[in-house]
Amino acid sequence: MTMSSSPLRRALVTGASGGIGGAIARTLAAQGFEVLVHANRQREAAEALAAEIHRSGGKACVLVFDVTDRAACDTALAEQLAVGPIQVIVNNAGVHDDAIFPGMRPEQWQRVIDVNLNGFFNVTQPLMLPLLRTRWGRIIAITSVAGQAGNRGQVNYSAAKGALHSAVKALALECASRGVTVNAVAPGIIATDMSGEAFDEAAIKRLVPMQRAGQAQEVADLVAFLVSDKAGYISGQTIGINGAMYS
Repeated sequence: MTMSSSPLRRALVTGASGGIGGAIARTLAAQGFEVLVHANRQREAAEALAAEIHRSGGKACVLVFDVTDRAACDTALAEQLAVGPIQVIVNNAGVHDDAIFPGMRPEQWQRVIDVNLNGFFNVTQPLMLPLLRTRWGRIIAITSVAGQAGNRGQVNYSAAKGALHSAVKALALECASRGVTVNAVAPGIIATDMSGEAFDEAAIKRLVPMQRAGQAQEVADLVAFLVSDKAGYISGQTIGINGAMYS
């Protein structure tokens, strides 16, 4: 990938204390980005990841805030914008809280929408004008196959992720003339602590045509390509990475 000379391009990865977010942060750091490692409750995990990146010769710092809290987002991001624009935004923070729809509590619906969908707005919107002024940028939303095909017990999660697919298409149109691409990456079953609780080996073989879970590094490699200069003509797309679960 071709990087600008100096200063380094900066990449914010929300939810970087988790399996997929951590893999993305490590990979972008290895490609030469200064990575802003975000966490909400898992500060220690984020600090350990930043330390790991430093030991590997990369640059990273830790940001801790709740993506559902607009004021907290504004404060944390304003401090970073005082240093310079953030040109890569990977919206990876997400939660699920599953229940069949007739039994879904209002707070289950609201929390999932708040983190997965409203968090995208709270993080991305304050960064847009400084990013657009640089005339180069990459915005990625990590979504889910559930937002494409739906999933029983996940009406809230599917609604949030499906809305992000539409948001990506619209925002890509707004940014197209400014050298900024906007895409969604929609993983299927990825081997993380979270998926391990939901899918055993038999279930994975039944659900996934490739008969294996994906790896967090595979998602990170796709994101790394999409934020590279080589992907400058790819925008407004939802790209699945799911072992042919849904196509």
